[in-house]
Amino acid sequence: MRHRSTIVAVCSLSLILLLVIVLNLMLGEQFATPMQVIQAASGQGSPELQLIIQTLRAPRLIVAILVGAALAVSGAILQGVIRNPLAAPDVVGITGGASVGAVAFITYLPTVSIHFLPLAAIMGAALSAVLIYTLAWKNGVRPLRLVLVGVGISSLLSAITSFMLVFSPAYSASSSYIWLTGTVYGSSWLHVWILLPWLIVCTIAIALMLRPMDLQLLADDTAIGVGSRVQTNRLLLVAISVGLAGSAVSVGGVIGFVGLLAPHAARSMVGPVYSRLIPVSALFGGIVVALADLVGRTLFPPFDVPVGVFTSGIGAPFFIYLLYRSRKV
Repeated sequence: MRHRSTIVAVCSLSLILLLVIVLNLMLGEQFATPMQVIQAASGQGSPELQLIIQTLRAPRLIVAILVGAALAVSGAILQGVIRNPLAAPDVVGITGGASVGAVAFITYLPTVSIHFLPLAAIMGAALSAVLIYTLAWKNGVRPLRLVLVGVGISSLLSAITSFMLVFSPAYSASSSYIWLTGTVYGSSWLHVWILLPWLIVCTIAIALMLRPMDLQLLADDTAIGVGSRVQTNRLLLVAISVGLAGSAVSVGGVIGFVGLLAPHAARSMVGPVYSRLIPVSALFGGIVVALADLVGRTLFPPFDVPVGVFTSGIGAPFFIYLLYRSRKV
């Protein structure tokens, strides 16, 4: 973190994130000045504004930031482990697996506590990751083959999700459809507390794996030569990536391309070293999702446009550009 460009990037993105936080709390059908926001957050001011800030806007904002950070870090880890700039949880099908797990939970286990929803999504993401990696293996895994297999599996998983929705009760299908668009609409403090433990566990795991992550940047023979257990560490890092993506999808739905965009932006700022890349990716991802939610919530009244609409609109052309640039791989 003493690296100068990292300090500049972290400080700059932190200031931008702070601005986005203030704007999210101020703007909406009920406008609030910065002073009113501070008063409402501290339990002062009008009861109506306290309800809006504390119960509606604040938890939704926190969920947006946490989901964006989780997807961004998941993508950063995945790109490093697979050594493929096209890798991202939604592109290679991990998000699709999480969606199947989450929709199956919502549809077939309506009486089970929602606290188990992240576990269902993570299990679906893990099964998807194993299937994709197995099918892509042919004397090793080529980057483009892995992406193409992932896109195919993602389409299959999307079909399975749609099949479950067609035959599910109307009330669960309606909530699942909204969730699949990628939205933090209706997020409450319950969703914050559901997501937070999983992210804390993954953050601790990342802190313990920083050196093995940096060694993944080396050739396998070189990494083994300096004492790294390459295959074991690779499996652990994929598990962390799956945990982050699965928990984020369980709360925020299918928010596309954040895991692709944020690591690329962060890498252009601070380089590939993970101790620098991870925090910058997290900040960038949180900013993207929180800003997209602010735009969708405020610019198209009375509609609340899902976050996923904006992230996909930006991310899809960027993915096509990366695919074109990697056409000779």
